[in-house]
Amino acid sequence: MYVDRIVFSQLIDFLPKYQFNKCVRLYRGNNRVRRFSCLDQFLCMAFAQLTYRESLRDIETCLRSMQSKLYHAGFRGNMSRSTLAEANENRDWRIYADFAQVLIAKARQLYANDDFGLGLKQTAYAFDSSTIDLCLTLFPWATFRKRKAAIKLHTLIDLRGSIPCFISITDGKTHDVNILDQLILEAGAFYIMDRGYVDFSRLYLFNQHQAFFITRAKSNMNYVRRDYRTVDKTTGLRSDQTIVLRGNKSSKDYPVPLRRVSYYDSENQKRLVFLTNNFFLDALTIAKLYRCRWQVELFFKWIKQNLRIKTFFGTTENAVKTQIWIAISVYVLVAIVKKELEISRSLTEILQILSITLFEKVPMDKVLTETFPQSGNDEFSNQLLLFDL
Repeated sequence: MYVDRIVFSQLIDFLPKYQFNKCVRLYRGNNRVRRFSCLDQFLCMAFAQLTYRESLRDIETCLRSMQSKLYHAGFRGNMSRSTLAEANENRDWRIYADFAQVLIAKARQLYANDDFGLGLKQTAYAFDSSTIDLCLTLFPWATFRKRKAAIKLHTLIDLRGSIPCFISITDGKTHDVNILDQLILEAGAFYIMDRGYVDFSRLYLFNQHQAFFITRAKSNMNYVRRDYRTVDKTTGLRSDQTIVLRGNKSSKDYPVPLRRVSYYDSENQKRLVFLTNNFFLDALTIAKLYRCRWQVELFFKWIKQNLRIKTFFGTTENAVKTQIWIAISVYVLVAIVKKELEISRSLTEILQILSITLFEKVPMDKVLTETFPQSGNDEFSNQLLLFDL
């Protein structure tokens, strides 16, 4: 509750402190730590994400300029760039990965009843990866190419609320399809992926777990048609077929029938062919579901534009993963605040407002919801006129 408290302190109230402390104890994060706890580290890194800091020196300078307000914001240790760098390098990144999962679980409950536009009762996920380029000299552990380093952010998005519910951080050489082995498949749910994830032995596991996949077919797929259903071509559909694979390897990897839906995207003048193991939804819904896959692309675009995951404060693998997981935590925290305070603004607008009001003593719900229209009265304006009329 707001009683003459700064915005940053009100924001931190949305963090489940008990669960955070459990994550810290699990990995002994505060073992032999006297002055700069894991919570201090999290708050420093969250501050850097919320206010778009560029470096450790930048974080140190800005926080020290607010020294008198840091205690009220939740900080208990003395902040210095060397202390923060050491913490990022040595404290187990899994502390913040586990805590991010706690926030994700809370956010998914809040957004469980949201509709993503298709009126689908089942849960639907979009799965993809994004590559973050790095300097090979500074990040030699992030192998990618001969003269280039990179990491991959493999993400499964719950389409209700665009909440990331699974994230795996690997080096750039890891093939996307290998990450399918790490997914815990949910019976009855839909998993939407691009054709980079077409591996029929892995796709057959969806059948065995009673889950559904929607992906795009490769152009060289060897198959034979078993049956077909009539479609309304005015909707963009071209065909709806039941097929079986007949390649020597693919027919063994996936021995049961598949559904093949062909759709013409008039907007981009492109023909798309989808594969799925779901035979109950109508063909047009299958095509619309695949279009929802762009939610994960928008997530990658948003997080790269609004948070610090392309410029890193440390060069070790532990420091990079710590920064990414805290960035994910900040994203989910803002989504929780948006839902619990019933704010109509976008996540980007909320971040922009928070970035300039973190140390102001105003009610957070008020500063995020109120709008102050620009006055149209120019009588006392200091702005000069471009033209004298």
